[in-house]
Amino acid sequence: MRHLGVMGRRPRVPAQLRRGPFTLADAQRVGLDRWHLEGASWLRIGPGTYAWAGQAETPRLKLDAACRRLPTAAVFSGLTAAWLHGLDVAPCNPIEVTIPKGAGVSARSGMVVRRAALAKNEVVNLRGIRATSIVRTLGEISARLSLIESVVMVDMALRAKAVRLADFASWVRGRGRAAGVVKMRCVVGHAEPKAESPMESRLRMLLVLGGLPRPEAQVSLHDHLGRFLGRPDLYYRSHKLGIEYDGGTHRNSLAEDNRRQNRLLNSGIRLLRFTAADVLHGPGSIVTVVRGMLVGDRFGPRDR
Repeated sequence: MRHLGVMGRRPRVPAQLRRGPFTLADAQRVGLDRWHLEGASWLRIGPGTYAWAGQAETPRLKLDAACRRLPTAAVFSGLTAAWLHGLDVAPCNPIEVTIPKGAGVSARSGMVVRRAALAKNEVVNLRGIRATSIVRTLGEISARLSLIESVVMVDMALRAKAVRLADFASWVRGRGRAAGVVKMRCVVGHAEPKAESPMESRLRMLLVLGGLPRPEAQVSLHDHLGRFLGRPDLYYRSHKLGIEYDGGTHRNSLAEDNRRQNRLLNSGIRLLRFTAADVLHGPGSIVTVVRGMLVGDRFGPRDR
């Protein structure tokens, strides 16, 4: 019967509740009860946490809501922190949080809560939200993800200028013999500041882990007159072999790509191109093809 009194009326949306996430207690303070929040004017974005439906349900909204359910000592970490640092990752699947050891916080729905001691310089404020520093974030990610995906993340951070490789390497050296540090050192050794996309990083790592020499990244090539020919993603200079990841942008500029490839071929530079399907589903065949070009080169290493 209580709903009948408001049938046909425009739902009341207090201005105080349009600014961001709020709790049931916040709603009750402005005269709304739980049943009011069941209407189409409201989104439930977490246990006991709501938002006005007129707001876009963005990652930032979800993180603001998570802050309402966490103690002030909590710090966003992992991929959530990576997103706050500007990296192109999914930050809320799940939301990752680190709290001090001994903090009396139980599990939270939709979150992974880890306990760890964080140094003062390992916590930063990003857009008004506390998160682990970029070096701490990359270190944690490197300890958990595969070697290839860890390198992808570090390359992405280097590309975004969110970190300098020297700073990350210094942080890793300071970890001593902590868990995962051997793998972190390996990530540092494989990272490439010139990498321009995650798939390029994956392609490079497939070649290296397949036992091939590490190719140079993003080398500008010119002919004997100094005219620019192109800039392949990866390059084996001594064999004049360029390698590219052929993504969506290449499909949209096919004519220019073909002209560029012809210019390279005319200058004695060979070019191999691989797609996402090759990288993700046929890594062995990539290594076999490239190895065949390097080892089976009739002319051996070529002049620069």
